Amino acid sequence: MIGQSISHYRIEEKLGEGGMGIVYKAHDTKLDRTVALKFLPQHMLGNDEEKARFYREARATAALNHPNITTIYEIDETGDASSGVQTYIAMEYVDGQTVKDKVVTSPMKLKEAIDNA
Repeated sequence: MIGQSISHYRIEEKLGEGGMGIVYKAHDTKLDRTVALKFLPQHMLGNDEEKARFYREARATAALNHPNITTIYEIDETGDASSGVQTYIAMEYVDGQTVKDKVVTSPMKLKEAIDNA
């Protein structure tokens, strides 16, 4: 996916992967800003329940406004039946360390761990 364009987003690098998606750093060519794109994994695209859960996640996060929660810009689908539909959430990109990297480089004190949680 790196180097590809999805809608008006140009994918630059993979940031991570988990049970509910794959996250990439991308450039929003319309607004000239860096974003994070979270894609529903291919194996879940045909599962209506998983797709509904992905949409619920986006709506629930978009309803929140807190300094420790990323801003959701949009949820959309791109592609077609022949090339494959891709469902994604475009959200605020926050530069920094992952929690995993932070713990490995310098274990957190209890208060810092609670503040991060």
